[in-house]
Amino acid sequence: MNPRIGLHKIFIASCILLLAVHARAAGPASVTFSLDFPGSDPDHFSISVRSDGHAVYESSGEISEDSTDHETYQSDFTLSETTRANIFELAARAHFFSGKIDSGNKKLAFTGKKKLTYADGQKNFTADYNYSPQPAVQQLTALFQMISATLEFGRRLTYDHRYQKLALDEELKHMETQASSGELAELQAVKPILQAIYEDSSVINIVRARAQRIMEMEK
Repeated sequence: MNPRIGLHKIFIASCILLLAVHARAAGPASVTFSLDFPGSDPDHFSISVRSDGHAVYESSGEISEDSTDHETYQSDFTLSETTRANIFELAARAHFFSGKIDSGNKKLAFTGKKKLTYADGQKNFTADYNYSPQPAVQQLTALFQMISATLEFGRRLTYDHRYQKLALDEELKHMETQASSGELAELQAVKPILQAIYEDSSVINIVRARAQRIMEMEK
């Protein structure tokens, strides 16, 4: 074998190995949104979304309307491809939050301390804001809040199904109304609790039927 050819093959193999190691080290990109708003329910939540679609939701809020006790809630789920792509496209349009995104207008009403973070192998940017005039940031904020609303229904339904089944009808009625009006996103994230309610023969039929209708909305 020609020594030059052999060295060339070794060089190419080394480059491929280095690229593979770099790709593994970099890992998937992620976009994280958090909102802290004392006095609201939940008073804190965050959603972290990876470029492979895996998402983690965390929140802190009152256990139920009848209790002031707080609980920390967490849910892992997979985003729909449409929503996943939309989030990263909007992040790119917002320049990955590398600059100032807050309006700076101190006269605007406080609607919660918001934070957006983008991270990948090369970039890591974080921006805080109350209100942003950037359309991409506005769309991201609205989308993440709709996803949170969906997951909070899941949190309350899980509690009601376990401890106060008579409250399920009213909660599902509110959820169906909001889902029908387009105020919720990623309904599949709470499908397990909706399925559990639908399959529970101890729950009245009207409630089970409502849970089934909401599940069908995600299709």
